[in-house]
Amino acid sequence: MSVFDDEILANMEKSVAEIQHPSQPKGTNLYGSTKLFPDYQASEGQAWLTLVHGIPHESSVSFVAVLQTTRALRKGFDATLYFYGPGALACADTRGFPTTGDTAFPGNQNMNDAIKTFISEGGTVLCCRFGMALHGQREEDLIEGVVPCHPLDVQDAVIHFANKGAIINSVYNL
Repeated sequence: MSVFDDEILANMEKSVAEIQHPSQPKGTNLYGSTKLFPDYQASEGQAWLTLVHGIPHESSVSFVAVLQTTRALRKGFDATLYFYGPGALACADTRGFPTTGDTAFPGNQNMNDAIKTFISEGGTVLCCRFGMALHGQREEDLIEGVVPCHPLDVQDAVIHFANKGAIINSVYNL
């Protein structure tokens, strides 16, 4: 027996029939592909810094920041990711269920995997110790290769990279 009465079931059928499904066959190009800007590559020694102050898995902001910085690394930038505040949680290698490293649901390990890829390709990852402490995260829980940093390093890192003429990308999610 359905939880819906006949009138609701009829309205559901009517609603689904209003638009042809699928409206376009798989593979249909719905969007243009014109790229507006040249495919810039880094100049020799050019640096890139991304600051991440966002809770991993709460939105795509932090994950996209890692992907953008990986792209910058692949374009030849000396690329650094700096996680601070709640962003420090992204650097934990203890994520997983029922055991660490397990994928509890599709995409559960995307952030960890992307950070590990970034490090394996030569990127530098910094993680604020204060951000870690705020969330009970221990240094031994960090993804291998992540460098723990003093809280006062966040501002000084921005100054350091600005003095080098780096591109600085800063992301937050609220």
